[in-house]
Formats: sequence, structure tokens, C-alpha cells
Amino acid sequence: MGLFDAIRGEFIDIIEWTDDSRDTIVWRFPRHDNEIKMGARLTVRESQIAVFVNEGRVADVFAPGMYTLETRNVPVLSTLKGWKHGFDSPFKAEVYFVNTRRFSDFKWGTQNPVMVRDPEFGPVRLRAFGGYSVRVVDPPRFIAELVGTDPQFRTEEVEGYLRQMIVSRLGSALATAARDVPVLELAIHQHDLGQRMSAALTQDMASVGLEVPDFNVESISLPPEVEKALDKRSQMGLLGDLDQYSKFQTATAIGDAAKTPGSGMGEAMGMGMGLAAAQQMAQNMNPQTQPQQPQQAQAPQAQPAAAPPPLPQAEWFVGADGQQTGPFDANALAQQVGGGRLTRDTLVWKAGMAQWTAAGQVPELSGLFAATPPPMPPA
Repeated sequence: MGLFDAIRGEFIDIIEWTDDSRDTIVWRFPRHDNEIKMGARLTVRESQIAVFVNEGRVADVFAPGMYTLETRNVPVLSTLKGWKHGFDSPFKAEVYFVNTRRFSDFKWGTQNPVMVRDPEFGPVRLRAFGGYSVRVVDPPRFIAELVGTDPQFRTEEVEGYLRQMIVSRLGSALATAARDVPVLELAIHQHDLGQRMSAALTQDMASVGLEVPDFNVESISLPPEVEKALDKRSQMGLLGDLDQYSKFQTATAIGDAAKTPGSGMGEAMGMGMGLAAAQQMAQNMNPQTQPQQPQQAQAPQAQPAAAPPPLPQAEWFVGADGQQTGPFDANALAQQVGGGRLTRDTLVWKAGMAQWTAAGQVPELSGLFAATPPPMPPA
């Protein structure tokens, strides 16, 4: 290589960036102390902005297009260099290419649950997750505030900063949404919540030249124990009349016990059926002992061959002043109401109920309080 070739190699005449990655936001042109000659060609592609930095100061910004670098189209740089009209000489400057497209592969999620107050359930812990996109809207400010002298600034370098901003904003956004909308209806307002978060984050990140055009809320979930309680509540709503359901369950249990060998229930039911059959046979063998009635009147009075034993009454337990009493049947509960020891607010429980419940909220016991006047209002 000759002397002139070495000198010619120090001048840069083509400046461009073809992005072959999906996560690079800012890329610095590798100058290596070479000088950019006047008349060099600058190519800025769509979704790119070229920023010239001279001695630590932003000199010029070029939008998408093809440029021939001359003193007339680099006015700020020309002023910094003190060039006169027509003085075309090589110059040193750092060229940063800023990618202005949307970077949409960001994910977010609540590492710790957010405590909100619901008008129906009271304090509730919520978790949420989703995705968002980021775009550079002010390249000079973005380079000055976040990039600095980094030759290749990637999305992973700004993701931690964005996550902190989202966490600081998400708690208040969820609390505001839960105040206006019940927790069970938050799912249908996820789009509105995302737009609200997008506007708030864009306003916060304007100081570093970024915006959040899209913020998506994919899911808002309750703690597992709360979800199980809601499932129980839904099941109770599907069952309807708990009194009829408990009677059906009791009858089914008696039938299953009768089929179980060695349980004693089958023998008891068999003995009852045998006695009923013996009585019927005795009546058939001694017709003289029975009063003579017309043939048409005997058919309706025919007795069944076997009668099942009466269903056992439900046994209730009563909780008052931290003490559990019972069990009580329906008659005993009525006496408790008459004596004032059982009110609508007293907690009761029986087999088959998921938890202790106020007596006034149990459909089976509503009849006990029909004739009971409500408490006197305070003076």
C-alpha cells in the first residue's frame, strides 16, 4: 500500500447502517479516528435517525434519506468547526444511528402481589402480567440521557429501567381501577387499564426520549385460596335450595349404606320390611277380622309392602361468644330463637356447609325468624 492509499483509507466516504439484529436501539458508526471527508454519502433508512456528535455535543440530526455531506447541509457542525463558505475539508465526528421502530418484545409482571380494596371482598391481593412496546421519539435526548458513549445499545440495557417504572405505576393504576370497578369485572376493563398505563408511562419517559405506544394487560388473577372460595360460592348458587339438597343427600346416603354389607342399615331395613310383610299376610289369612267394605273403597286404602324409615333431622351447631354449642334439631333451634340466644347474626353450621354462616343468611332457617321482630334502633 502506498502513501496516498494510506491517506485515502483514513477518509470515510460512505456512512450507513444495515441492522441485522432485532434488539439494537442505537449503533455507533465505527470511525476508529478516521475523518469524514466533505462530499461523503450518508444513507439513513426508514425507521432510522442519524445523530452527529462533535466533542460530546449533538451537532446535527438527519431524518431518513440520502445525503451528500457538505457545509451547507451540516449547518450546526459547520458553526462548531468555524468553516467559512466553500471551505471543504475532512472533519471528525461520531455518528450514531438510532432505531425508531417499535420494540414490542417487552414483558412485564408483578413479582409481588398488589394489595387493593374491593367493595365486595375487602382487601384483595392481585397479580397481573402482559406485554408492552417502546419507541424512541427524541433521539438526541435518548443518547444524552441513557446511551452515552455505548457503541451498541440494546433493549436489555433499558429493560430494567422500564420494569421499575411499570412497577411504580401499576400499583396505583390497579388500586384506582379496583375502586371504580369490582375485582370480578376487571377482566372486561383490561383494555382501558392498558391505555391508562400507556399514557402514564409515556409521560414519565418523555424526559429520556422514549414513549410506550402499547401496553397490554393479558391477565389479572386472584390468589389460589380466593379462587377456591369463589368456586365454592358458585357451587352453592348452582345448588339452589340447600334444604332440599341436604334431604336428597341424606336419602342417597341411606340407600348406599343399605347396600353396604356389615353396615347394619341393610339388616334394619330388611327387618322392617319383613314385619310389614308378616302383618299383610296375617290380614289376608283372616278376612273375618277386617270390616267389610265395598270393593271400590278397598283399593285406595291398600298399604305398601315396605315403608322406609323416616329421614334423620339435620343437626345444627351454634357458635356464640367464641363457644360452640349443639347439636340442635329444628325444634331446639326454634327454642333458641324464642329465648333470644339465636339471632340472625349468630353463626351456625351443619354437615355439608363449607363454613360457619350467619343464621339469617341460611335459607333453611329463614322461617325461624319470620315472626321475630328486628332489634330496636338506638336511642
